[in-house]
Amino acid sequence: MKTHFNKGFLDFFMDLAANNNKEWFDQNRSRYKKDVKDPFENFTAALIERMKKTEDLGDIKTSDCIFRVNRDIRFSKDKTPYKLQMSAAISKGGKKDMVTPGLYVELGPEHLGIYTGMYMPDKDLLQQVRAKIAANMKKFETIINAADFKKTFGQVKGERSKILPPELKEKAKQQELIFNKQFYLVHTHDPGIILQDKLIDHILASYKVASAFNAFLISAI
Repeated sequence: MKTHFNKGFLDFFMDLAANNNKEWFDQNRSRYKKDVKDPFENFTAALIERMKKTEDLGDIKTSDCIFRVNRDIRFSKDKTPYKLQMSAAISKGGKKDMVTPGLYVELGPEHLGIYTGMYMPDKDLLQQVRAKIAANMKKFETIINAADFKKTFGQVKGERSKILPPELKEKAKQQELIFNKQFYLVHTHDPGIILQDKLIDHILASYKVASAFNAFLISAI
């Protein structure tokens, strides 16, 4: 079993938090490459290979999945230029696919974050998912009330609409998640697990708990 990260990965981001500017980052770029960038690329490649054993990811590459450490500050009040974690989205469409349920991971000194589900469905797809829930209420509730599901993810996350199409209003009284505009799951873990050799095992075990939920969403597409 391979350990992908050492303490230098977490230490880099803790130091960056106190020096979040281009000058410091440029001075520490070689450290970033050695302790963060290269290990994260190797980790993501290994995660992709493990996931390919159970799902179709096509010819997806690490570069298709890994998000930049640079923040998009164009529309943000926070002008610090760098993120304080590394992240990757692994699905057939990679980081450009914000619809198909896949695996999104976020690694930093605050936590290991494991995310899945449907994050940004368009209007038509949203209506399809809502209709799918309304027509299969019992099956949906069995999935989200399963003991492993609730222990791992708690509840389904997402912003909610205030208005629904008339045909869904009665069903929404029975299952309020029909109001959701997003259907995603979050599991966080103490950051110490990032340094352990069973990191990928833990991530994939959590992701597997969401398989029935994701299959339900995919069936609505």
